[in-house]
Amino acid sequence: MTLQDDKILEIINKFKNQELPEEAALAQIKSLQYTDLGFAKLDNNRAERQGFPEVIYCAGKTPEQCAEIMYALSLNNANVLATRADKNVYEAIKAKVQDVRYHEEARVVVLERKPLPKDEERVITIVTAGTSDIPVAAEAAVTAEIMGNKVNCVYDVGVAGIHRLFAQLEVIRAANVLIVVAGMEGALASVVGGLVNKPVVAVPTSVGYGANFGGLSALLGMLNSCSAGVAVVNIDNGFGAGRLASIINHMR
Repeated sequence: MTLQDDKILEIINKFKNQELPEEAALAQIKSLQYTDLGFAKLDNNRAERQGFPEVIYCAGKTPEQCAEIMYALSLNNANVLATRADKNVYEAIKAKVQDVRYHEEARVVVLERKPLPKDEERVITIVTAGTSDIPVAAEAAVTAEIMGNKVNCVYDVGVAGIHRLFAQLEVIRAANVLIVVAGMEGALASVVGGLVNKPVVAVPTSVGYGANFGGLSALLGMLNSCSAGVAVVNIDNGFGAGRLASIINHMR
């Protein structure tokens, strides 16, 4: 039962006990659908519909706005995620919600009051082509972990030294879902996709020289993969990959 369920039951019980008029009870239940902060309208029902609360995308918001949103979400949800957060955003959030953690490499702020159970036998493995791809991979890892998944990471096994990848095949093939993070031309996703019988979520990164076009070459390379079973998220979208992999990993 969620925090929102508890609040709805509390309102119903107050109405039944004649502690709350009908109109007031209806108004309070309606107010649970979203919270209006003026600059943001927070979707309070997202956990009910999609299995995890609304995630805060901090880029483009002020630290104060991010902090207000995190505080409001924390009133209705035990676990909340804020992505693309720098240290200034983290400090502002922590001033209002003290039990948050900051993953600097992933640029993610996490509130995790009720950790979700993890199935130790259904693992999401995240593979990067290079060390420069790790920040995007870290965003995917933190996302998948807070959503109730066991995560393994295999770093720096790109196609320029493909023997490094082959040395990790046992770990890679043991995964239930794979996330492959690569910049440059993005070839690693196709290689991994051709070696496994599990879904591969490919993440193109903006890592690369001029003709990489900020990740466009990797994106197009992954979209044109010859390997079946490879799906592609947006450039540098570690969060999107972690979320999609989590949904796949929880399906039965």
